[in-house]
Amino acid sequence: MGRGGVTKDHSDGPDRKCIATGDAQPKHGLVRFVMGPDEQVVPDVMGKLPGRGVYVTADRESLDKAVEKKLFARGFKAQVTVPDGLVDEVERQIVRRIVELLSLARKSGHAVAGYEKVKDWLSKEEAEVLIQASDGSGRGKSKLSTPHYGKYIGSLTADELGMAFGRETVIHAALASGGLGKRVVEEAQRLNGMRNVVGGKGRRTEG
Repeated sequence: MGRGGVTKDHSDGPDRKCIATGDAQPKHGLVRFVMGPDEQVVPDVMGKLPGRGVYVTADRESLDKAVEKKLFARGFKAQVTVPDGLVDEVERQIVRRIVELLSLARKSGHAVAGYEKVKDWLSKEEAEVLIQASDGSGRGKSKLSTPHYGKYIGSLTADELGMAFGRETVIHAALASGGLGKRVVEEAQRLNGMRNVVGGKGRRTEG
């Protein structure tokens, strides 16, 4: 398992080296950056911007180190400008990406929100990923268990989950297998690193 709780696999092409840690790992555990035309460092969370990229492990400690020790200049081999608040902007972009993916999953019928709907999916073993708001009631959240062999996401706030489901707030949500589930989990692992969320597998009942 890599830093930031990211599980290593090699499904997204060759590993890339983090300029802060020196470790090589799959791209989904890293954040890509490119140099803009004004020589400013630009985060490329989706990995699609043109130009040469440099990579930093998707956790706040590594990103802070890259900024403080001016490692982007070394990575790009150029005198680049690092904008104020770069690390916070990376976190915002990752959240935005998760919200977009969850919204798409909801529209395709691969995601539901609300305690009763999630409980129903879990009981029917239709849910592969349990998602619960980080600021939700611990007692309320403990009533639902992570699917056996499934995943748990607990780094999003109720407001952020609400945006994904077109509501003011959401505490409980679930993703079905297939669809966009794998991508949501990967982005959530990056967000865990940004928000220093450790573990986060939720309560599991054995059966």
